Amino acid sequence: MAHKPAGPLRKGWTTGACATAATTAAFTALASGRFPDPVTITLPRGEEPSFALVRAELGEGVATASVIKDAGDDPDITHGAEIVVSVRPGAPGSGAVFVAGSGVGMVTKPGLPIPAGQPAINPRPREMMASAIAQIAARHGIAGDVVIEVSVTGGAALAEKTWNPRLGIVGGLSILGTTGVVIPYSCSAWIHSIHRGIDVARATGATHVAGATGRTSELTVQKLFGLDDSAMLDMGDFAGGMLKYLRRHPVPRVTIGGGFGKLVKLAQGEMDLHSSRSQVDHAMLAVLARDAGGDAALVDAVAAAGSAGEALGLALEVGVPLADTVAARAREAALAVLSGGVALDVVIIDRAGAIVGRAGP
Repeated sequence: MAHKPAGPLRKGWTTGACATAATTAAFTALASGRFPDPVTITLPRGEEPSFALVRAELGEGVATASVIKDAGDDPDITHGAEIVVSVRPGAPGSGAVFVAGSGVGMVTKPGLPIPAGQPAINPRPREMMASAIAQIAARHGIAGDVVIEVSVTGGAALAEKTWNPRLGIVGGLSILGTTGVVIPYSCSAWIHSIHRGIDVARATGATHVAGATGRTSELTVQKLFGLDDSAMLDMGDFAGGMLKYLRRHPVPRVTIGGGFGKLVKLAQGEMDLHSSRSQVDHAMLAVLARDAGGDAALVDAVAAAGSAGEALGLALEVGVPLADTVAARAREAALAVLSGGVALDVVIIDRAGAIVGRAGP
């Protein structure tokens, strides 16, 4: 995750808000022959952002407009992307019909808010664009039956850096946003992807899913249990975000994998494992070293250790299974969040990908 800048943070606009702005400009031009620039839209919570147009092209029976996505101070992968919308008349009575242009993905798996076979344009952005079309049509006394083609310049390449391929969204990005507003460092997009991963896993009949704190841990867990990509949830530091959603949408078996320091924090009851939001409690870790069978010398050394990794090394040197004890305590903390009837494993993995501690079935 990118370093959070100091001081007040500037909010930004979702891809859904940008697509709505481009749709508004394009259909206004189709209706009146003129592009509003800048174009102003009203978001679900009443905000009225304005967007400068990058592209404004009016042809025979089609208008195209584009805006650049500004995510504010959020480290969003789509910050700076060009969101392009072409609007043309549709069949009478069809209403607003959505088409995926270049760089916008298609849904191929069940479990997402949009059914398989449809463009990956989420329900709220669709509502926002359809509402804009209806208002403009009423203002100009014309039909609001249109085909809206949404594209993202370079979106296919950007999508490879997201969770879309794992979620079954192929060929490009999703057009997202419930409120239209990006709150910097809220991590809402990440947590949203964890939730959608669980939805897809459940819809495809998965009985075992796993979340890991990083790529090395993920590869080790996936190989250990022979799990498909679709069963791997991009948990990262958001153990709470994953576990709370699983409590409401359970899967029979869940595995959590991660490095020792991250899972020490889970053992402490922390549900956000990021270094800026939780810290290792060395006094508690020393207690766990004692519970694992460590003598007074080890307990004191663990309490004084400069890092969790150093503490683990001290325990390994004398054959004390500190990582197993941490895994067991982390499992207890996670089970306290999950609903009953879920089998849970915790696997602790070192930087080389070796398993150093385990707890659970």
